[in-house]
Order: sequence, then C-alpha cells, then structure tokens
Amino acid sequence: MASISRGPGGRRTIQFVAPDGQRKSIRLGKVSQDVAERIKTKVEHLVAAAMSRCPLDAETARWVGEIGDRLAGKLAAAGLIPRRPAVPPAPTLGEFVDAYLAGRTDHKPNTRANCRTMTHSLLAHFGREKRLHEITPGDADSFVVYLRQGGLAEATIGRRIKMAKQIFRAAVRRKLLAESPFADVKPPKETNERRQIFITQEMTQRLLEACPDAEYRLIVALARYGGLRTPSETLALTWSDVDWERGRLRIDSPKTGVRHIPLFPELRPYLEAVFDEAAEGSRYVITTYRSARKNFRTRLVRIIRRAGLEPWTKPFQNLRASRQTELAAAFPLHVVCKWIGNSQVVAQNHYLQVTEEHFAQALQNPVQQPAATGRMASQGCADEVSKMASCKVLRADAIPCEDVQHAWRDSNPQPTAP
Repeated sequence: MASISRGPGGRRTIQFVAPDGQRKSIRLGKVSQDVAERIKTKVEHLVAAAMSRCPLDAETARWVGEIGDRLAGKLAAAGLIPRRPAVPPAPTLGEFVDAYLAGRTDHKPNTRANCRTMTHSLLAHFGREKRLHEITPGDADSFVVYLRQGGLAEATIGRRIKMAKQIFRAAVRRKLLAESPFADVKPPKETNERRQIFITQEMTQRLLEACPDAEYRLIVALARYGGLRTPSETLALTWSDVDWERGRLRIDSPKTGVRHIPLFPELRPYLEAVFDEAAEGSRYVITTYRSARKNFRTRLVRIIRRAGLEPWTKPFQNLRASRQTELAAAFPLHVVCKWIGNSQVVAQNHYLQVTEEHFAQALQNPVQQPAATGRMASQGCADEVSKMASCKVLRADAIPCEDVQHAWRDSNPQPTAP
C-alpha cells in the first residue's frame, strides 16, 4: 500500500514499496490532498500490476497515457512505467512554412511566388517564432479579424485564409498537430464582381488598332478570341501546334495540360499575319516578346490608354473571360470549358458575366413559357373540377359501404349479396 506524506509549504510525497522490496518516493510538489489521493490510487495499481506481471487495466493505462511528461518522468524514475521517448519540440511557424513551400516542387515559379506572398500576413500576425501547437482556433479567428482590418479585398482575404488552412492541414497530415486551428474557419467568396469587365467587340477592335505590331495584335487576339492564358500559353504556342487544314490550335498549358481549340474566324487573320512575317525555320509563334524582362500587363495597360479606353483590372484575365462569356452563349458550357481550359464551377464563379446584350435580348424576346404554363395549369384545374363533379354524381348512385356485409373468409373477405 502507498501512503501520502505532507511536507512544508503544502508539498506532498507518495511513498510506496516497489516490487523489488525497496521503499521509494514520488515527490508531487504543491498539490491538493484530493489530487494526491487520486495519484496514490494509480500508483498502487501500477505496483500491483508490476508485482503480478499482469497488464494494466484500461482506466489506469489511459491515465498513464494522458498525464504530463513531468509526472510520467517521476513514475519512470521509480520504475513503475517505461520512460517516454524524447519528443523533439514542435517546429515554429516560420520553419514549417519555409519547409512546406520548399517541398512544393510541383509549383511553378509564379505559383511559388504567389504562395510566398500569401504567407506574409500569416507570419506577420503570429510571428515566425510562434510554435505550431501554440496556435489555437481562437487565434485563427483573430487572424481573420487582422486581415479585415488591413483593408484587403474579400477575394484577397479568402485566398490568404485558404493558404493558412492548406498549411495547417499539411501539419496535421505530418502528425505535427492533432487538429488544425483553421479547420472551422470559412474563407469568404473569392469572386469580386467589381473587377469583372466585359470587353466588347468594339473595345477589342480599338485595342487591336493601338497595338505596336502584328505580334502584339496576335497576343491580344489569342487572349480575346482564343481564350488563352497570357503569357504562359501564348509563349508556349509553336507553329507545329497550328493545324491550318483542320482549323485547330493545340494549346500546351503548363497549368492544365494539352487541349485543342478551334481556329476561330476572328482569330485566324491575326495568326496568318504573323505567319507571313515569320522567319524561315522559326519555332515559336511569338518571338519578339519572349524576354523575361517584358512585362505583359504594363505594356497592355499602356496600349489600353493609347486606344482611348479606361484601363481595367486584370487586363488579360478579362479578355479571356469575355471570350468565354461569348462562347457560352453559343455552345454548351462543357464544350466551352474544354476549349478555355477551366471547370464549369470556375467558369461560373470567375469568368461568365452578364452583359448589356443579355438585357437587350431579354427585352426584344420576352419569354412566353410562363404564360403558356399558366393557361395549361388553368385548363388542368378546370378538367380536375369537372372530374370531381362527375365523381359526386357517381357517389350519389353508389351503394353505401355500410350496406355491404362481408362473410368471414380468413384474410380475404368476399362481399355477400346485399
């Protein structure tokens, strides 16, 4: 049996006789008598199990697994339980973020740079030296408040929260955390309709006329009439990808793989113009603007101003989205998404727009179906009323149910003559 002795200052010690016959002590420090009694009971169970060479009961085994490392070390020093293996300290947030981003070798350079930018807020709020296990769900909520106070757009806040969820989910999968503090944080919708601008055919023509040469006109046409991503898909286009006979373009996208699109009539003249000027044996369609120092967005913004138009956000993205909006009005959406290289969900959330032509078309061609449906419904109601009236007449001539007597014939009674 174990006993509890009380020392100065409320310090308590459990004394017991070990299985080898030696008297040993476990110093608990300043704890209440109730806590000391509970620990004493578990110590007695551990001693009994060791003397009988029997496994621990489920409750004691669970208690041993849940106690802190300090008490577990004292029990191990007394020979009651095995020593726990040394656990390396949890990595800091900065260490884990750096290791996670370095391990994403599947990311393209631009994607890696964007991910690094999105983690700046996370590291600025918590600090690089903050341990992963010290970040709580309440801290995750405060991070969302921190982002909103920074004046960021809802779409930017959504992307940064998604990045944080992705990082902490990776920590859970690597067994560094039991659960993610961001598991219940719902990011806001990333769609910003104010940044969606439909580039009309008239605006496109003015833009093309303001381009400096045939190659840049083709760059704009590939985005607006072909729906290509710029610059990745545009610069990857080679003359072997052009099937003049079948009227198709092979698009080798670093993001989504290979797809094929029609050589649209609006696009073909600009491609032919560059083909006529191409040097003998040239491989790539775009040659003049291949330098990494060429900033496509900055140059296009200057061209937009030169065309007398007000620059819009996401210049190439809106050209591409305008093309998908046009195509979706003429072809099934799954076909258009195959050509553009995105999913229907992404198209509906970030690409497809409501244009002025949609409103004009609705005013010129009013929908007749609801009125026809209403007339059919009214006719159906009239027919139903007529049937109900006929049923009343029939019921008046029918024999009341209570006048029919049934003979007992097991579970299948048959009516007898009235």
